[in-house]
Amino acid sequence: MAGSTEETKRRLLDAARVEFSGYGIAGARVNRIAERAGVNKERIYGHFQSKEGLFRAVIAEAMAELVREVRPGEGSVGDYVGRVFDYHRSDPTLLRLLMFEGLQEGYVGTHDASERTSWYADAAKSLASATDRPEDEAGRLLLTLIGLGAWPMAMPHLSRLCQEATGESEDLTSLRDFIVTFAERGAGTPPS
Repeated sequence: MAGSTEETKRRLLDAARVEFSGYGIAGARVNRIAERAGVNKERIYGHFQSKEGLFRAVIAEAMAELVREVRPGEGSVGDYVGRVFDYHRSDPTLLRLLMFEGLQEGYVGTHDASERTSWYADAAKSLASATDRPEDEAGRLLLTLIGLGAWPMAMPHLSRLCQEATGESEDLTSLRDFIVTFAERGAGTPPS
């Protein structure tokens, strides 16, 4: 039976990831998630207690995947930004989930985010160490670098419009190269 329970939970998480990344927390429907997973919707409540609990599990899983793939402090600042860009380019699901999470009024901060907070603290320390930046600005640097790498994938229409506005064609490879170079220059020697 344990395999069956784990298989059901896996199918629910996979179905919920598709649903939440397409509709957000408010727009997602447990009926659609259950139907896509091929199970009774009561299984959602049995495994995750609520739609919000399922969303938290989906976000936690997606963040764990990001953490395994993209680590700050390994390589140069530009390399990190390039890896963020590549990760979200290959699968923008996590970005969509995070944007929906941020849009859900009252949702952010209503659950225990200690694991995510811990990851960002560790990432900021790694980045500070790798760049010889003071730790008190490492969080801002981390946010800026994530933004550089993720924003074009979070807002593909804006990316396209900005490139076309200056006569450029939409070329994600040259955009990536520009962002990586920009990050390297911007994160040069810290001001004294």
